[in-house]
Amino acid sequence: MARRYSRSASRDVQRAMHKRKAGTLRKSKAGRGGKVKSRKQAIAIGLSEARRKGKKVPARRKSASTRRKSTARRKAA
Repeated sequence: MARRYSRSASRDVQRAMHKRKAGTLRKSKAGRGGKVKSRKQAIAIGLSEARRKGKKVPARRKSASTRRKSTARRKAA
């Protein structure tokens, strides 16, 4: 079975987790959003950074409302 994430993407997530533990991971680029406190948010930041660098990471999940709209369109057609 193939890997879902590349090893380098995993390292980006690991780096974000270490920054969170050290208390230096910020919510926004400018750092005005405050410190990241949740583990899930740190993982999301690590994955988005990996995506920005063009690494092998699955696409971001769509919101529930977007998924509902697309299924409704498929049923209507």
